[in-house]
Amino acid sequence: MRKIPLPDPGTPDVRSPGRYLWWVARGQVPTLIGGITFGIIWMVAQSLMPAIIGRAIDEGVRADDMSRLSLWAAALLGVGVVQASAGVARHRFAVQNWLIAAYRTVQVVARHTVRLGATLPRKVATGEVVSIGSSDLAHVGNAIEVMGRAAGALVAFLVVAAIMLNVSVTLGLVVLIGVPALLLLLGPLLKPLQTRNLAQREMMGDLNTLASDIVGGLRVLRGIGGEEIFHRRYVDESQRVRAAGVQVGRLQSLLDALQIFLPGVFVVVVVWLGARFALAGQISPGELVAFYGYSAFLMIPLRTGTEVANKLIRGLVAGRRICRVLSVQPEAKDIATTLTASSSSELLDVRTGVLVEPGQLTAVVSEVPDETAALADRLGRFSDGPVLLDGVSLSDLDREFVRKTILVSDSGANLFSGRLRDELDIRGDGHETHILEAVATASADDVLETLPDGLDTQVEERGRSLSGGQRQRLVLARALAAEPDILVLVEPTSAVDAHTEARIASRLRRHRAGRTTVVTTASPLMLDQADRVVLIQAGRVATTGSHKELLGDPRYRRIVARGEDE
Repeated sequence: MRKIPLPDPGTPDVRSPGRYLWWVARGQVPTLIGGITFGIIWMVAQSLMPAIIGRAIDEGVRADDMSRLSLWAAALLGVGVVQASAGVARHRFAVQNWLIAAYRTVQVVARHTVRLGATLPRKVATGEVVSIGSSDLAHVGNAIEVMGRAAGALVAFLVVAAIMLNVSVTLGLVVLIGVPALLLLLGPLLKPLQTRNLAQREMMGDLNTLASDIVGGLRVLRGIGGEEIFHRRYVDESQRVRAAGVQVGRLQSLLDALQIFLPGVFVVVVVWLGARFALAGQISPGELVAFYGYSAFLMIPLRTGTEVANKLIRGLVAGRRICRVLSVQPEAKDIATTLTASSSSELLDVRTGVLVEPGQLTAVVSEVPDETAALADRLGRFSDGPVLLDGVSLSDLDREFVRKTILVSDSGANLFSGRLRDELDIRGDGHETHILEAVATASADDVLETLPDGLDTQVEERGRSLSGGQRQRLVLARALAAEPDILVLVEPTSAVDAHTEARIASRLRRHRAGRTTVVTTASPLMLDQADRVVLIQAGRVATTGSHKELLGDPRYRRIVARGEDE
C-alpha cells in the first residue's frame, strides 16, 4: 500500500485532458498493473466456469461417470476459489488506484494554488476550484480505477470467443462480431453525453462561485437589503443547472437502458442459435448449457465496456477543468538561478518609489485603495514588481526565501476551519505564550474569552461564527505569530472601533520593534504610530514624513482628516 499523500506528486502534463489522465496513470504503474493483472484473472476465471459446467454435464452426468463428475466439480471449485481471491485482490488494487489518482490530483492542484498566490482569485473563479475538490477528483479516480476491469473484460471476451470458435465457428463469429457491434451502437450516444456533461460542469462551477460570493458577502447583502435579489438569482441559476442535469440524466438513462436491452437481445440470439445446433446434433447438451452460460457472462464485458467509456468521458471532462486551473501561471515568474539578499535591508518598490527602511514601521497612504493593495502584492511578490530587497529584485530571489521573509496579510484574508490554536500557529512552533502575545497585540483577548474552549475552540470555515471585527483581529494575530522579518499589513484595522484600533496601533509598534513592518492605511490612529508615512498619488510617492508633519499637506489631510475628526 502506497503512503498517501505522496511525497512528490510530480509535474502534471496539462496540454490536454487526455494527456493529464495518461500522466496520472503513468505515475501509478505498479498498482495499475496489479489491478489489471488481477482484473484479468478474476474475469477469465468467470469465463471458464460455463465450459467446466458443460464438460461436467457431458462427461459426468450423460456418461454416468462419477469420477469425471467429481473431477470437474473439483475444477469448478478451484476456479471459484481463484476467482474469489482474485476478486478481493482486484478490489484492493482498484481502491488504491482510485485513492492515488484522486490524491495526486488534490496535491498538484493544492500545490499550484499555493504557487499562484494572489494570482488565483484574479484568474480562476472560486467555483472552478470547488468543483475540482467536490467532484472532479472522483471522476479522475474512477477513470483510472476502471482500467483493471476493462483489461479483464477484454481478455475474457477473447477467451470466450476462442472457446466458442473451437466448438462452433458460427457461434464464435456471432460473438466476435456481435459484441463489438453492440458497443458501436452505443457509440453515437457518448459524444453528446460528453458535451452535456461538460456544459453541466461549467454551469455547476458558476453556481458554486455564485454561492461562495453570496456567503462571503452575506453581511453586506443584509445591510443593503439585497438578500432577496441574490436569492432569486441563485434560484434561477440553480434551476438552469438542474435543467442541464436533467438533460444529462435523460441521455445517461437511455445509455443505461441500452446497456441492459442490447446484451439481453444478444443473449437471446446466441441461445436460440445454440438450441437449434443442439437439436441438429451439431453440439452436445453440455455445450448448449455452456453456450447459455457464455451468453449470460458476455453481458458483463459488454456493460463493463460501456461503463469504461462513460467513466473516461467524465474523467476527460474533469481533466479539462483541472488542466485549465493548472495552466494558469503566476504573475511573478521564477528563474532558474536565484540570487541572495539580506532580509534586514531596505525594500524598494521601483514602480511607486516607496522605500521601506529596515527595522521601521512604515505606513503607506493613498486616496485610491487599489494602489496600496497593488503595492502590497508587489512587496510580497504576488505580482510583478520590480521590487528590490537589498538591491536585488524579488523575482531573482528564491520563492521559498521570499515567502519566509515577507508575509502579506491583506483585508481579504480568511480563517480556515479547525482548531484556533492550529490556525494561529502557522509556523508549527506550538508555544502558547508566543501565540497569546500575538493575540494581545491584535487586541483579541476578548475574543478568546468569548470562545468556549479558548485556543482549543473549533473555528468554522471562514470564521462564520465570529463578527467581522473579531475575524480581522484573529487574522492580524495569525500574521504577528508568524514573526516574519518583513510584515506587510493591508488595512488591518478597518473593521474595528476607534478604541480597539488605538490599542492595536500602540501594541503593534512595540511588538514589531526592530523589525520591518509596512501598513497600508488611512487611519490617523495607526499613522500616528508609524516611524515614517508615505503618501502615494497617481501611482508615485508624493511626499514622506511623520504623521504630524504631513498633516500640514492638504493632499494628505484630505485623505486622513475624516478619521481625525472621528
